[in-house]
Amino acid sequence: PFVRYDHLTFKETKQQIQEFVYNMNQTMRTGGQSPFSNITLDILPHPLLKDKHVIIGGEEKDERYSEFQDEMDLINKAFWEVMLEGDGNGRPFTFPIPTINIDKEFQWGKDSNETMWEATAKYGIPYFANYINSDLKLEDARSMCCRLKLDVRELKNKGGGLFGANPLTGSIGVITINMPRVGYVSKNEEEFFGKLSEIMDAARDALEEKRKTVEKFTEQGLYPYSKVYLDLIKQTTGRYWDNHFSTIGLIGMNEALINFLRENLTTKQGIDFTIKTLNFMRDKLEKYQEETGHMYNLEATPAESTAYSLALKDKKKYPDIIVANEDDVEGGAEPYYTNSTQLPVDYTDDPFEAAEKQEEIQSLYTGGTVLHFFLGEALDSGDEAKLFVRKVINNYKIPYITITPTFSICTRHGYIRGKHDYCPYCDEELAGGKGKKENVNKPDFFLS
Repeated sequence: PFVRYDHLTFKETKQQIQEFVYNMNQTMRTGGQSPFSNITLDILPHPLLKDKHVIIGGEEKDERYSEFQDEMDLINKAFWEVMLEGDGNGRPFTFPIPTINIDKEFQWGKDSNETMWEATAKYGIPYFANYINSDLKLEDARSMCCRLKLDVRELKNKGGGLFGANPLTGSIGVITINMPRVGYVSKNEEEFFGKLSEIMDAARDALEEKRKTVEKFTEQGLYPYSKVYLDLIKQTTGRYWDNHFSTIGLIGMNEALINFLRENLTTKQGIDFTIKTLNFMRDKLEKYQEETGHMYNLEATPAESTAYSLALKDKKKYPDIIVANEDDVEGGAEPYYTNSTQLPVDYTDDPFEAAEKQEEIQSLYTGGTVLHFFLGEALDSGDEAKLFVRKVINNYKIPYITITPTFSICTRHGYIRGKHDYCPYCDEELAGGKGKKENVNKPDFFLS
């Protein structure tokens, strides 16, 4: 609505979006990192808003959101042009991470989406939420980050109406469970689930204590913006953070299976035991909800640094515990665990084989997950990216996917398709890559 009422041209709109994206990528948090941010871009007016009157300057206008399709197309096109162009050196903008909701009404042939598909093929920027092979509707979920996806149907039981509560949710905190250690120290299935139960109970207690502390701090004015933002929840429930979930996740299920069963996540026994484990965790979380009155969910937590730090601690305490890169560790490399319930690293180059192995597992998460399809290099065109995403969305129940092409960045020549240790144009060594004369024990450099 603001594009129309402010009479903004495409060029002016793109300039505003460029400034927004640039600012979102400035280093503003610990460790010189950009703030983690996510936006959801609707291709069509959202079901919860389309019949609502727009509000401009505090006044309700005659037009409804459904009448602003042209402006939506303009904003989407401008955003994707900015993301496709990247920065001055050809690097992609890391944030915000855009989520695209795909349901049965999604317009695959829409011209204004072509730039989005080009950006997907080149950089793999967007995440796609699957509402075609899902019992969720668009109004039932909110994507809070690259993985955290909240089923807001739980909020219907909280009072105040779903629409009024929808934006006022999130996660009070996330605790990631070290599954390889559980598998390593357990001698049988009963012991495995007993230890997992104990750890989950400890996680519940920690999250409940954090909830009390955050609530107290909010009452004392230590979170002034959140206090105003969550005031409606306070009026309805008596507590500011009552609509926020407590989130429990896991890491290294593949290594847990290897240490416990001598199987991995690619075998039928490994997949079946993983499904049994996730269902066990889901049942526990339902009991926590009944006991505490607070909402709990199960997430495939990203755990980027945790994958390394937990493996390092376990190797020091249990030298013979098996990690994801066991052969490399014997050669002096740092250990790490496979993320959540993902397949072993470099298991397959066939994305559809990965989808087959992961489909049932991925659909068990209640708090979000994402399946990365790692490609050797960028796709040749936006049409290829569109065709691939459409095939996955239509044929699998996987709730959240993203394409991850491999590419390199040269400081002189910018974006280069595929993985290169040296720039093919100027022979400059690319950051983090393996040198021609020496192998270094670091991950190969690529951006996605």
